Amino acid sequence: MSAAHGDRAPGPDPLLVACALRIEQAALRSAGPGRGPAGGHTLLRTGMGPRAAERAVARALDRPGMDRAAVLATGFCAGLVPGMHPGDLVVAEETRDPQGTVTCTGSALLAEALARAAPGRTVHTGALTGSDHVVRGQERAQLRATGAVAVDMESAATLWTATRGGGRPVAAVRVIVDAPEHELVRIGTVRGGISAFRVLRAVLPAFYEWHRSLLLPRR
Repeated sequence: MSAAHGDRAPGPDPLLVACALRIEQAALRSAGPGRGPAGGHTLLRTGMGPRAAERAVARALDRPGMDRAAVLATGFCAGLVPGMHPGDLVVAEETRDPQGTVTCTGSALLAEALARAAPGRTVHTGALTGSDHVVRGQERAQLRATGAVAVDMESAATLWTATRGGGRPVAAVRVIVDAPEHELVRIGTVRGGISAFRVLRAVLPAFYEWHRSLLLPRR
């Protein structure tokens, strides 16, 4: 599905938070409007898959006032490393897909903010790889062999699109719903009662903390 839906909160230096699924959007909405350093955020549901993410993010960033927007991709993902558990968090140091690699901004600070926002949850950092389909079985091990720690269908496309027209701060935070020892039949069957939904709902303040850090003077 390629439909995109945005919930706009104004601000001079916007934060665009992009997710793919209705259940992800519902988790972020249920966290409340919040107040980021620039007065809030724009929540964009892109639809599932890299092509849908590219189209939706490109349209969102073409809107007036979005030329300086920071972009953060979020939602659920599949973990690739044995020992990961549903509800663990992944902070991308870089995203990869066939179009290329994008280096993320402020990953260490973001990981620290997430640890405070979701105490007791493990925060993993590393490369987040993109796929155009749900990854299962042996393909998971093959992706892990490339050095990636997790995979999803939209983060790499989102950040590639965001940086294509020039440099802007970008990040990706994903909550694991599917791990080597906890494989799901289909990611789309995730429901709001599971731990991943609650974790995603809890971490919006960490996104604001990351965004706030971008506005601080650099020494």
